Amino acid sequence: MPYDLDRPKGKLNATLRRRGIYILPNLFTSGSLFCGFFAIVQGMNERFDMAAIAIFAAMVLDGLDGRVARLTHTQSAFGAEYDSLSDMVSFGVAPALVMYSWALSGLGKWGWLAAFIHCVGAALRLARFNTQLDVADKRYFTGLPSPSAAAVLAGLIWVLQDYQISGQDVRWWAWGATVFTGLTMVSNIRYYSFKDINLRKSVPFWAALLIVMGWIAIAIYPPRMLFGLFIAYALSGYVMWVLERVRNRKA
Repeated sequence: MPYDLDRPKGKLNATLRRRGIYILPNLFTSGSLFCGFFAIVQGMNERFDMAAIAIFAAMVLDGLDGRVARLTHTQSAFGAEYDSLSDMVSFGVAPALVMYSWALSGLGKWGWLAAFIHCVGAALRLARFNTQLDVADKRYFTGLPSPSAAAVLAGLIWVLQDYQISGQDVRWWAWGATVFTGLTMVSNIRYYSFKDINLRKSVPFWAALLIVMGWIAIAIYPPRMLFGLFIAYALSGYVMWVLERVRNRKA
């Protein structure tokens, strides 16, 4: 419907702003979506190391879009929905298809079933996160976050490709990892979100030194360090669950 040219200029500009979208945060979201699509294409071309790297790049961009939106006060409902759709492609569809092409295709129906479990797990995880956003405890995630689940699969592929191990040689291990990430995303296992960490607060010198050493370790051997980091995070929820059950039983 055309705009009313007789409307005051201030109101017309306000209407344009309300009907428009913010470019800066959505550029990062689009970049994350592109990386997910690029990972699928590289998986189809059997360049699995590049596919894994693209998924990790999507994680970095996905982590930046929300922070940029908050810093620039450009949050919007459109951006939230666009981010969820991008996450579904980059952390649901892309890892599942790349893993299927790398290791699961030789397992027949068991292979595509495992890939689908990861894919549908990511969709359900994102839907639950969006519906519980206003009532959930900000300190914890319910279920493994989809970017971390994708990083477990991408890290596994990247490490074994670096060691020149074929996916067909470890296809049942890959099958187990894919089913594990899919089911853990829709579980009620709690994971620490790190959202209560205040980055503006001063930290001791040793803490800053540990952060620097961590970045150096990742830079020296990215596949092994990133895979180890995210598999440890994926298992941390189960460790917390066991410790909580033991503590409650003692109480």
